[in-house]
Amino acid sequence: MESASQDINLNSPNKGLLSDTMTDVPVDNTVSARTSAPEGLTEAEEEELRSELAKVEEEIGTLRQVLAAKERHCGELKRKLGLTTFDGLKQNLSKSWHDVQVSNAYKKTQETLSQAGQKTSAALSNVGSVISRKLGDMRNSTTFKSFEDRVGTIKSKVVGSRENSTDPHSPTGSGDKSPQDNAPF
Repeated sequence: MESASQDINLNSPNKGLLSDTMTDVPVDNTVSARTSAPEGLTEAEEEELRSELAKVEEEIGTLRQVLAAKERHCGELKRKLGLTTFDGLKQNLSKSWHDVQVSNAYKKTQETLSQAGQKTSAALSNVGSVISRKLGDMRNSTTFKSFEDRVGTIKSKVVGSRENSTDPHSPTGSGDKSPQDNAPF
């Protein structure tokens, strides 16, 4: 580039306005300060490199100005369109979440958790079946049957004693119901 005011065409709406609307961006010129020539370079080669360095630094400054102009123009367009920072943030988060969901790590984690859930569900189902079977076996055992018979005997004695009661306010109610209708078991 020949100068900072050169017409730069980067599809900029501010084409040709660089020198009027841009502010200068400071460039670190400490590198171009005169030092002793590195070994192996002639003074002409050093001067040529310094000239090229100055041009590159000038181009960097110009590109910073162009970028700043583009960012301002982008901000103006967004403001005119009613796009807010929140909308941009929401859009970025949505895109990021989509990127996470399509990532291999997410897919592997989701698959692993799904398999773990299925195995846990199957294990709990098996535990429930085992408990049901064991309770059924226990109910069919002689110990439980003996206990059940004793509870039945006690129940019939309690219910029978209520029926023999002459108290009209008895909790068994009227005498025309069988003792089994009022049984709590």
